[in-house]
Amino acid sequence: MADNKSKKGAGDRRQVAAGEGYEVRYFARKHGIAKEQAEKLIARVGNDREKLNAAAAKLKSA
Repeated sequence: MADNKSKKGAGDRRQVAAGEGYEVRYFARKHGIAKEQAEKLIARVGNDREKLNAAAAKLKSA
């Protein structure tokens, strides 16, 4: 990831940066899950946003 946060391209948007608290909080709020659940999903699934969205939807429906 680039150090300059204003330079965001398509590659940056395809991933959730687990090290950035604001991204994890946004992802958790978007899916209505706890931040801790989002962190566990990222650790288990990886940081690919498409896969994480699917996993979060599956988690929420369970």
